[in-house]
Amino acid sequence: MTAPLPLLTEAEVRSIVDGVDPERCSFGELRCAQGLLPLAAVDVKARILGTFAHTTLTQTFVNNSGTAIEATYIFPLPDRAAATKFSMEVAGRRVDGVLQERGQARQTYDRAVAAGKRASIAEEERPGTFSLRVGNLMPGEAATITLELTGPLPVVDGECTYRFPLVVAPRYIPGRALSGEQVGDGTAVDTDAVPDASRISPPVWLRGFPNPVRLGIEVTLDPAGLPLSKVRSALHTAWADESQGLLRVKVGAGERLDRDFILRFCLADDALRSVARGTKLGDTRDDAFLLTVLPPSLSTTSTRAREVVFLLDRSGSMGGWKMVAARRAVARMIDSLRARDRFCVLAFDNAVDVVPDLGNKLVEATDRNRYRAVEWLAKVDARGGTEMAQPLAQGADLLGQGYLDSDRVLVFVTDGQVGNEAQLLKLLGNRLRGARVFALGIDQAVNAGFMNQLAALGGAGEAELVESEDRVDEALARCHRRIDTPVLSELSVVVDGATLVPDTLAPQRLPDVFAGVPAIVAGRVRRHRGGGKPTVTIRGRRADGTWHEERVPLETTANASLLPAWARLHIRDLEDRFDGNRENKAALEKKIVAASLEAGVLCRFTAFVAVDHEVVNEGGRMARVTQAVESPAGWPGAVREEMARAVPMRAAAAPMARAAARPAAAPAPAPLKSYEVADSDDDLSAGSYDDACEEPTDGAIAPAAPPVSMSMPAPRAAPPPSNSSSSPEGFLGGLARRVQSAVGGSPRSEPSPALPKGDAAKAKKESSSTSAAPSSSLQAFAERIDALIARLEQGESVDDVADDLRLLVEEAALAGVAPAVRKPLVDALAALQASEVAKAIALLRPHGKSAASRTGGFWR
Repeated sequence: MTAPLPLLTEAEVRSIVDGVDPERCSFGELRCAQGLLPLAAVDVKARILGTFAHTTLTQTFVNNSGTAIEATYIFPLPDRAAATKFSMEVAGRRVDGVLQERGQARQTYDRAVAAGKRASIAEEERPGTFSLRVGNLMPGEAATITLELTGPLPVVDGECTYRFPLVVAPRYIPGRALSGEQVGDGTAVDTDAVPDASRISPPVWLRGFPNPVRLGIEVTLDPAGLPLSKVRSALHTAWADESQGLLRVKVGAGERLDRDFILRFCLADDALRSVARGTKLGDTRDDAFLLTVLPPSLSTTSTRAREVVFLLDRSGSMGGWKMVAARRAVARMIDSLRARDRFCVLAFDNAVDVVPDLGNKLVEATDRNRYRAVEWLAKVDARGGTEMAQPLAQGADLLGQGYLDSDRVLVFVTDGQVGNEAQLLKLLGNRLRGARVFALGIDQAVNAGFMNQLAALGGAGEAELVESEDRVDEALARCHRRIDTPVLSELSVVVDGATLVPDTLAPQRLPDVFAGVPAIVAGRVRRHRGGGKPTVTIRGRRADGTWHEERVPLETTANASLLPAWARLHIRDLEDRFDGNRENKAALEKKIVAASLEAGVLCRFTAFVAVDHEVVNEGGRMARVTQAVESPAGWPGAVREEMARAVPMRAAAAPMARAAARPAAAPAPAPLKSYEVADSDDDLSAGSYDDACEEPTDGAIAPAAPPVSMSMPAPRAAPPPSNSSSSPEGFLGGLARRVQSAVGGSPRSEPSPALPKGDAAKAKKESSSTSAAPSSSLQAFAERIDALIARLEQGESVDDVADDLRLLVEEAALAGVAPAVRKPLVDALAALQASEVAKAIALLRPHGKSAASRTGGFWR
């Protein structure tokens, strides 16, 4: 017979509740004297120009309690993007943040809040993991915090990926607990292995909690003259709206901050080649440049054997679809090995397991050995904690014992959800020098920063992120190339006509170049006085041992994003060297801080701080509230609860009101059918977001959206195509078709689809607003067009003129010239690619400054 457990008496419950410290309350306790948590909305607005993205992140915090609060939020950002601007707006007052050394920024913030002033501070805790504090937020106030980011997008096989993470997943924290006060307000305890664990472990909402935060994501795609195709959202339901040559993609209402937002698209162009772009640094003779090395079409046939160590994470956080995908990935890569290769498989959680009969050593990749390994992998399941130190050291030691004439590769398959990244990188140090590290990250909220750091250890690695089991096969096709021989190795870069500034090349150890994967190299050069256009020479060894050489002119552009892009790559390279314990840490820290402050780019040793000098809270007494985050999508429930250390939900002292600044809800439009494309911005109004994001009364979590491949919209008069892959229509409607037609040499441009009157008026308004470039810029564009025409008439190389015309198209887009106005330049570029010089001149001439009529082109 089972006896029922006795219930707590009212007095016992009251004694527990009264023991809660209201100044340190966070989600999960029995009571919160401050009301519901403060984060009300997160809005992401990105503008992608070609392969560059500029993102504005806006976070809205609301204080619905009866006392002043300090809100703490731990959140992710793209780990390779540069955070360049920070601001706080509250009570109608806007304060721009300043970048300071991190210790100084904390002092500035602490003094301000102690004096009763509103203040906020943003700090980088890990690559891709940040913390934000907003102090002295008064009752009833709403604070809007804005961060701006910029950076290049990764391109693989012509496909660009824009990834914006939305949740910091719970991480395994190894080590012994430290005594004394915790350094942060998170749920994990600081340990000797992770001394800042409490700064990277936000509380997690209980499963089934209603959607607490409104999420808005809008991405505007401007292909800058290149044909756009195959646009797809991987994890979120999304809709597209095309107007004036731009594509706007928005997530559906009610989406949650529980997984990465991933948008993929292709920019096809047969004329793509290695390119170097630079931008001037103020009044100096220095240029920051970004070099994209496109893999040449060379044979990668090599007789070198490979020695491959596979490390498979089988810890509890890998349960469910992640474990299935990880097993498939490793098994497929083992099957691709050749008889002359050698390999070893290690699966780890709290302990390291090896394949029976094969053991902890490199064995020949015979049919029998490969079969044994694959058969054993089929039985591997998720369990235990994520102790990575021993398997990583074991794998590095195995590769260190290999043959000198072999290609050595470490394949690491994991979600990366650990807190002791710095400890692991320090442990490996130089042990992987000379080996390639391929990190396969499997998760919908993967620790991308750690994956990229691991891949950089050997100097020639790569990270591939897989967000669903459906994408495993696509990722494996790329994996096979990574563990195979690179197209180019031993890469070197020499600049003629300028001097490469010492210790500014990033990465310091140049990467190998693999088929379909352009390599990105950034740096600074100092131009020679009176010199001409600098040239970058790229040199690398082919797989057959011969040398490949390519010369690329360094083009100066007006793209202001190049400076922060170089700075972020340079700083991240220095930070990786700092974590790898390869150099003097004090000297490296000084270099990192100097580079961060000079370029205005946030790093781990600096912080953005904003202080409003109005005193609103005499004495500075305030309650501290730590914002809880979503449980990551795709994680097994038991693992989420265990890793997040979830505790019973407390009762709220007061209901949480909506932000006062939010507009009144408009009537919600009729719901779009699955994968249907919105016709205009009106179909996705702010009202529809607000109405759909109200908390459901049943407390159920909305199911995660399936991978979405957004169908191409047809002209308005025709029904939408049933098969997006075979449809000739593109997201950019008429413009995309005209560009593609011009590339193919078609003499006729198809008309744009007709718009209803309301949409036509809106499009006209958008066109006038997006074409409002400064007159001085327009005059400079016109003069450059005249110069291009003159060069063509003088018989200069068509390829050289096409390169400069492409640069002009990019800069026109950066200056805000509308796509419809840029169209003749795009058509002229297509004509040059088709060697139709006379047609190109005819298209360009009306837009030059010397044209007889000043009523057309840029001058209208």
